[in-house]
Amino acid sequence: MPDLRKLFATYSGQLRDYKLFYILYNLLNIHKLWHNRKLYRQLGIAKSILAPVCARDIQNPSHEVPWLDSPTALQQLYLSSYYQSLDVELQQQLKQWVEEGYLVLRQYFEVEIIAKALKEVETLLTQKKIKYNYTGKKIMDAHLKSSALNNILHYPPLIELLSFILGKPVWLFQSIFFTHGSEQKPHSDFIHMSTEPKGYLIAIWVALEDVQPEAGPLCYYPKSHRLPYIMNDAFETGNNWWRIGAKSYARYEEKIQQIIAEYELTPSVFCAQRGDVLIWHANLLHAGAPIQNSALTRKSLVGHYFAKDVFCYHEITERPAISSL
Repeated sequence: MPDLRKLFATYSGQLRDYKLFYILYNLLNIHKLWHNRKLYRQLGIAKSILAPVCARDIQNPSHEVPWLDSPTALQQLYLSSYYQSLDVELQQQLKQWVEEGYLVLRQYFEVEIIAKALKEVETLLTQKKIKYNYTGKKIMDAHLKSSALNNILHYPPLIELLSFILGKPVWLFQSIFFTHGSEQKPHSDFIHMSTEPKGYLIAIWVALEDVQPEAGPLCYYPKSHRLPYIMNDAFETGNNWWRIGAKSYARYEEKIQQIIAEYELTPSVFCAQRGDVLIWHANLLHAGAPIQNSALTRKSLVGHYFAKDVFCYHEITERPAISSL
């Protein structure tokens, strides 16, 4: 039987719209979903671990929030011994995380580390050991073949910082390598990679080259992380018991645009330098600006990390999360 993970990563055909396809995929990966049985009982999810699942199926939702999302986050932060051990610049960035929903680590990775990673990706592409997915813009989970990318994503001080921010140990769920800007419309990662309790997802974006304004830089909306999480019940998905709605994501994007207008949110543009790292909150709205010069690249690496010991799933496609590990 073909590797369905490879099919998901490579093709965009109608199979991706059918829930039966995901159920089959879940069955083939049941050993990676077995741990959900206990979580389903705790959360009151009266479904098979193979079945479609979304927020409305959670009958016993938790009221827990990540500690830096709490009303007393700053007071708790100042008392932390880890926070007190950091330099002033990183302390300021962590305060910004609480208030704005993101932080920036300037020149965090050295030029040599970035150059090694880019050379390795080029070699793997030539050898056809990795390839772009159906979008033609993304290489999914290239870190599974590239030790250089894997080392960046699992850099111990970075993992320690991410775990500190969430208040729980983190694990890398997926990575995305971009050669060009995504041009993706404003969205929150949480609709794609959801958790219960809410908020236990964190993302990083690593600049693998200097980013020019015409190359479609990353944009983000400060303080949008404090808005309510948008789940499937907030818009008309068109999903039914056997199929994902054909316009579900387009309708989600429309909902986000309404929220941006309602709250008068203004984007910030991140024209990063090589080696810079942007870390953002699970609910921070962000986007890829339009590419104004197609000759320019915007090589970058994204990592999405879940906290351990929480229920992880995909709200918009109604399926449990399966690790690529």
